[in-house]
Amino acid sequence: MQLGIRLHDTTELPFEKRIAQVHELGFTCGHLALAKVIDEFPTTDEAMTPGLAMYIKNVFARNQVDIAVLGCYLNLADPNQEQLAKTVHRYMAHIRFASWLGCGVVGTETGAPNEAYKFTPECHTEESLQLFIRNFRPIVKYAESMGVVVAIEPVYGHIVCNPKRARRVLDEINSPNLQIIFDPVNLLDMANYENRYAVIEEAIDLLGEDVAVMHLKDCAVQNGKLSAMGCGLGEMDYTSILKFMKSRKPFIQATLENTKPENNQQVRDFIWRKYEEA
Repeated sequence: MQLGIRLHDTTELPFEKRIAQVHELGFTCGHLALAKVIDEFPTTDEAMTPGLAMYIKNVFARNQVDIAVLGCYLNLADPNQEQLAKTVHRYMAHIRFASWLGCGVVGTETGAPNEAYKFTPECHTEESLQLFIRNFRPIVKYAESMGVVVAIEPVYGHIVCNPKRARRVLDEINSPNLQIIFDPVNLLDMANYENRYAVIEEAIDLLGEDVAVMHLKDCAVQNGKLSAMGCGLGEMDYTSILKFMKSRKPFIQATLENTKPENNQQVRDFIWRKYEEA
């Protein structure tokens, strides 16, 4: 396992100092959401030039940190056609940028069929799934042309809400440049929490061969709702997850999520200990 962190969960520092600190904390890779990590200079579509890519790439290389995921978590099921066109343009800008950066994958979640990007029962309909697939196809096609892998992250509250729907997206688009970011906690909700380990096992069974990157966090029921937190701070048993990683994908990049600057070392040490025990 190559353990990293979601970069916007780390201490707010100027970009170069932030990446240097990530190395000092013992992480070897990161999940980079440009606008959430960099505010000293623009990261708009037009600013994402080869020169900016080379600068960012050199900062990461100098600090021995890889970019596991370049995040572009926007709504590809937006019914507002003007906004959807801007979103598609931004995805393509990220894919080009990723080709220059040499990062692992461009990562995305799978949206909701409304402008607010909020969960409604319509998210889980067949119509919404087909809408997402239809809008996502040209994104994947563009990724193929640029030699970039794009990876979807199934989330219970989004259109691709479970392992079966994720498998359908993979099979229907049928591209070697489409893979999975596996975040076990994102597949869970109060509706299936009691069966969480069956959900996780199903994901490993259906999606395991196509998992490119792992996201690791914990969860617990708090005030009648499922809340996310750093690994080791909730109720998750990581045994099957870490065995899957260790036996089938030993050098996979895995980024911690929902940590805080004051606990990321505690979380890092916890997950390494569990990994070694697996």
